[in-house]
Amino acid sequence: MKKVLVLGVGAQGSAAAKRLDLEPNVEEVICADYDMKAVENVVSSIKKGRGVQVDAHDKDSIVAAAQGVDLILNGLPLECTKNVLDAALEVKANYQDYASTINLYDVWRNSEEGKKDNDGLADNVTSEATKEWIDSLKAQYRIYGPKFKEIGKLAIVGTGSAPGLICCATRRAVRELDTCDTIYNIVWEGAIAKRFQPFWWSPITALTDMSEEALAFENGTFVNRPAFGVPEKRQYDYMDEEITFLEHSHDEPLHYGFNADTHFKGCKNAYFKYAGAGMDFAKPLYQAGLLSHEAENYKGNEIVPFDYVLTHIPPAPKYKEEIKEIIDEGLVKDSGCMVIEAYGKKDGADTLVETHVFAPGLVESFERAGITAEMYLTGQGGFFFSKMFVNDKFDQTGLISSDMLTEDQVDTYFDYAAELGITLETKIKENK
Repeated sequence: MKKVLVLGVGAQGSAAAKRLDLEPNVEEVICADYDMKAVENVVSSIKKGRGVQVDAHDKDSIVAAAQGVDLILNGLPLECTKNVLDAALEVKANYQDYASTINLYDVWRNSEEGKKDNDGLADNVTSEATKEWIDSLKAQYRIYGPKFKEIGKLAIVGTGSAPGLICCATRRAVRELDTCDTIYNIVWEGAIAKRFQPFWWSPITALTDMSEEALAFENGTFVNRPAFGVPEKRQYDYMDEEITFLEHSHDEPLHYGFNADTHFKGCKNAYFKYAGAGMDFAKPLYQAGLLSHEAENYKGNEIVPFDYVLTHIPPAPKYKEEIKEIIDEGLVKDSGCMVIEAYGKKDGADTLVETHVFAPGLVESFERAGITAEMYLTGQGGFFFSKMFVNDKFDQTGLISSDMLTEDQVDTYFDYAAELGITLETKIKENK
């Protein structure tokens, strides 16, 4: 029987906690957050739950809550990641993170290995934020990985819907090729409320990603591409309109680039393309300079445009009554897509493997679980990794990202997903 600490019971963490509560191999789900209202809201709805207040900016607070747990599930902002990783090592627990942190670059740059680093992965990168991101992933793989291996535990990062579920779906698509040249991860957030609700997940995370240059893996190296740039149109057969997808700063090309030879059959190019109400809202803000993190003077007052804009954006709905109210008001659209396009060779021919992820929309997610489609896909997407932990489906130790599962583990992941209405459809086409 396993004990799991869920750190951060917002949109994703609360969904995972509720699912873990139903697992026969789980003895206790410890729900932890600084916001005790959020904690009590989750604990009151499950049977095996226990609530505790944790200040994740204090490692010792995490350690105190994590005593005796088998798994720490981190659903907190990136700024807390180092504390949670260090706490997991101290209590000798497995670790799972929905995100892939960008706050470990100093750990890498101050390490002996980091000081000697000349692998050239960032040579063609222009953004300092992207260089920090690359160095943070190196710190996870090359510094924290050996530490978790030493205590015989596993840490997995990037385990939500994207990254996470989409990475496993990408592995499934690439399986159909003999060699892979190019991967596209294509996401459309098509749930639009009548009220002003541009984001269904953390606005600060969304706008932070949107305020940065995009990251791609191109011709075997990491590069920056213009934020909101390089438009490409797609209309799949279940979509009633053509959608323009834009560049977006996201984890997937980074992971695929690091693991191109070991897990993606020599992939040379990887891109993340994004569309939806959040992108439509953020693009003009970005163009007007209102997503800048640099302080400026306005009528004698110093303001940071990004911070000021953020104060005017509603948080993602996470309570059942909030979500019901939005649905009852009416939706403009309840749609979307998550698609993997993998281009390469199969039996000597140029081939496109097109894998579509199908999942409940907003209304169906609420009917099934009282949550939004974003909470459902990310929460359940993360839960499937947690379920694999509590059912002892991992034999690896160290630190891996969600695109590094074995083929059998990928199959187990999607067996679990199908039970909750998340399925794949793959089409193999000649690439003319």
